[in-house]
Amino acid sequence: MPFSFARNYRYFIYFEGKQFKKDIILVAVGYYCRFALSYRDVSEILKERGVSVHPTTIMRWMHEYGNLIYQMWKKKNKSAHHTWHLDETYIKVKGKWCYLYRAIDSDGHTLDFQLRKTRNHQAAYSFMKRLVKQFGVNSTI
Repeated sequence: MPFSFARNYRYFIYFEGKQFKKDIILVAVGYYCRFALSYRDVSEILKERGVSVHPTTIMRWMHEYGNLIYQMWKKKNKSAHHTWHLDETYIKVKGKWCYLYRAIDSDGHTLDFQLRKTRNHQAAYSFMKRLVKQFGVNSTI
């Protein structure tokens, strides 16, 4: 069953006093997150549907509501992932080498990721522990 804001009244307070209705804000943030569009692309899509929103406004909405929506999605989908795939990669970030630990589900969605300076048993264990805490014990890893 899809997540519904109508059943979660406590989230309405975050949208009070805004110029745009919460539905428009949620659609804009949803387009940005789900389809990896730019702020300008989301603005153009909304404009085609009769809502004129500047790309900077969408960026502000992402900063304000992005984490809230992610936390609600994570809470809703806590037990929805049956298979995890873990990946460890050595990458360069801002000129320094580090290890990227990443977990994805069977649909290819990123469950979580973590950057570490070192590659050792403790780093991998702490990442796995965090996954189990967030999503519960999994049947297949």
